[in-house]
Amino acid sequence: MPPLRRPTDAELEILRTLWELGPASVRQVHERLARDPNGRGSGQTTVLKHMQIMLEKGLLVRDESVRPQIFQPAVSEGQTQNQLLKHLLDKAFRGSAASLVMQALSSERASPEERSAIRSLLDRMEPVVESDDEHGADGPDGPGGANSADGDAHGEPDS
Repeated sequence: MPPLRRPTDAELEILRTLWELGPASVRQVHERLARDPNGRGSGQTTVLKHMQIMLEKGLLVRDESVRPQIFQPAVSEGQTQNQLLKHLLDKAFRGSAASLVMQALSSERASPEERSAIRSLLDRMEPVVESDDEHGADGPDGPGGANSADGDAHGEPDS
């Protein structure tokens, strides 16, 4: 199979439709796209031409053993999202995941639920570092605390 090529916006609409419907004919894809109020309103022959190009690009696979022919995405939605994200990360953010995330979150379009999910993900990604005792090497009062030779119980130097 040839290397996967990035889909155009119109091809992404078709892929989204197929991820939702599952394997489908050109007619089924066209009918679903025609009902989409945000869709492009393409005719069935235009959808067919896009799907033929997508087949050549390796974005779709076709079952020719049945009539009408049935198409399905060659890769999963997640794989496509990862490919598009990697391209965006490399081209627009010079490989900086932090820059991409900061830009995405600064748009203020993330709901409180989405921000909470992001925090949970980051918490799961952070390694948990534990010391030998409950309070770390400096004890419960931190450096220079009550047990320090440099100060009294309030952290004040001896007079």
